[in-house]
Parts: sequence; C-alpha cells; structure tokens
Amino acid sequence: MTDRMVAPRGRIYDVDALRGFALLGIFIVNITFMSSGYPGNLVTDPAFDSPFDELVRALSSVFVDMKFYLLFSFLFGYSFTLQMSSAADAGASFEPRMLRRIVGLFVLGVLHIVFLYGGDVLTTYALACLALFWMRGVGDRTALRVAGALYGFVLALLLLSGLFMDASAMLPSTAEARDNGRLATEAMLGGWGDIIGEHLAGLPLLVLQAVTLQGPTALAMFLLGLVAGRRKLLARVRGDEPILRRIQWVGFPVGLAGSLLFTIGGGTGHALPAAASVLTAPLLSAAYVATLLRLMHSPRTAWIRTALAPAGRIALTNYLGQSAIGLLLFTGVGLGAAGALSPLATLAVALLVFAAQLALSAVWLRRYRYGPAEWLLRWITNARRPAWRAVESRTV
Repeated sequence: MTDRMVAPRGRIYDVDALRGFALLGIFIVNITFMSSGYPGNLVTDPAFDSPFDELVRALSSVFVDMKFYLLFSFLFGYSFTLQMSSAADAGASFEPRMLRRIVGLFVLGVLHIVFLYGGDVLTTYALACLALFWMRGVGDRTALRVAGALYGFVLALLLLSGLFMDASAMLPSTAEARDNGRLATEAMLGGWGDIIGEHLAGLPLLVLQAVTLQGPTALAMFLLGLVAGRRKLLARVRGDEPILRRIQWVGFPVGLAGSLLFTIGGGTGHALPAAASVLTAPLLSAAYVATLLRLMHSPRTAWIRTALAPAGRIALTNYLGQSAIGLLLFTGVGLGAAGALSPLATLAVALLVFAAQLALSAVWLRRYRYGPAEWLLRWITNARRPAWRAVESRTV
C-alpha cells in the first residue's frame, strides 16, 4: 500500500505550481538582502566586485529582479476569487471572513518585519487587499482600467523622477553608501537587538516603496488576477493553446530588452532604467507563465507541476520559512554568514534551500491539510480552529 497526498477538492494545481515557481524567484531576490547589508544601500560589497561576481548579479537583474513579485501578486488576486467561491460553498458570509484574513495577514507581516526580515511584502499585500476587497464588485472592464491607471501612475512617477529630479543629490555618495552597507552588515551579525533595530531602521524605505511602487503595482496585478479568476483562465489550461505561444513570442523579446536596459542602466537605484523594467516586466513574467504552463501540460515534463505544486500550496509557510532560514544562516543569532558569500554562492544557497522546501512540502502535505502559517491564517479567517491532519487515503 502507498500513501497519496490529499488535496482539497477542486484545487487548481496550475495555480499552486505557478505560486511555487514565484516563490523561487522571490527568494533569489530576497536572499541577496538577507545575506549582506550592501544591496539594501544600492552598492556592491567591495569584497565581491570581480567581473564574474558582476556577471552573476547581472544575470539575476535580467531574469529575476522585479519580475516574480508581479506573478505572485497576480496569483494573489486570482486566489481572492477562490476565497469568494470557498465562502459561498461553505454558506458563509465572505465579508467578515476576508476582513479577518486581511488583519491576520497584516499582523503576520508586522511580526515578519520585526523578527525575521525587513523586506516584508505581507503588510503591503494586506493593505492592497483592502482596496481589492472594496473593489470586488466592479466589472471586469473597470478592474482592467484601474489596473492600467495604477501601473501608469507608477511608470509616470519613475519617468518624471528620472527626467526632472537629480537622484545624485538625494542619494549618498558611493563611499557613504558602502560605509552604510558595512555598518548594516555588522548590525546583521549582532544580537537580537541589533537585528531588530536594523529591520526597524528600514521601515521608512519600505513604506516609501509600498506607496510609490510595490503597493500600486501589487494592486494592479491583484485586479488582473481578479479578472482572470472570474473567467477561470487557469482552470481550463491544456498547454497547447495558441495564445501561450504568442505570449512567449512577444513577452520574451520585449521583456528581456527591458531587463537589459534596466541592468545596463544601473538597476533599481536609477529611475529611468527602473521605468524600463516596470514597463516590460509584466510581459516577461507572462512569458514565464506561458512557458511553465506548456511544460506542465506536456507528458514529458508534467513532473514540474508535481514538484512545484506542494510548495505553492503552502506558500505562506514557505515564504516565512525562507526568511527564518535566512536569519539562521546569515545573522548573529545563527551562523553569522552575512557578508561571507559571493553572489554565486548566495544563489546556490537559495537553490538548495528551495529544493529542500519542495521536498519537505510534499512530505508535509501527505499528513497535514495545511502548512503551519496557512493553518493559523485559516483559523483567523474562519474564526474556527481548522482540522490539522489530513485524512489519509490509501491505494493498494
């Protein structure tokens, strides 16, 4: 006899797998900030500035940076419609359930910022979800127009900043930034007080990003996901749809061209290159999705969905787990490896940790219905303690 993983009826495994894929990209970005104080100050660590180190950073900038949080946000909006359906199926009122869920997500985000990682996205998602909750009844056209307006606002802000503002007058010099990076790395290697202080010191920048960039773009993607969820676009994928190839043919060349401009122009510290990325990153993200959907529905590569889906199903636990692992690996309360790893070594650690999460997620879901964080959030959402263990089914 063999055990099978038990999933809730009607679960969309493509959504889970795409969410798992997004987790990988997000971790590759986040771990660079977890492992050193220099990236947060928009400079490179002088100990790792060889041409090969720069090549690794450039590859991450081209293929990963500013792409995967868009996909994660889109899937959040898609899952919002699944939450609505779940409430309807349970005969429960959606409004109080979702409001409790938003509060729970915000509280988890605050705790995440303070104790694990200062670059949290959960608080931003919770606040953007309030806007999504308020707009849940709008028509598809209105949702798409608002999403376009939000994205246009971010793009216009970056363009105006790049054309009419002197960024060098607002940012510290390279020498000052490197000194700040060194001090930040030293703080990471301290005790809990130093680490929490460093996390809290980054709050003004986190709030600024949430208001001007991440919040509006996240809400725009939420709305696109809302429309896609209403139309059940990911529930009927076969993998051979012509639209998937067309998305690849457009998304890869245009998206990669924007990514190259972003990378060559200096990345997030420069408004005009960032605008190029903001403009084209959705196309590259869409091309990634189209490629993955085609692979997951091909008999030869269907194993990709099997591997990714469990991690995506307990994405909140894995997201928080990545931060906890980063804390234990790099800070003074753990192994104290901050500033010690090259960009390639840091990338290798991210891939190894994610591989372990894939395996552990699959094993966990053989015995339990939810990840620990999902279980807690579900308790808050439904105001009722959910069952913990999965009912195991067996085949002979």
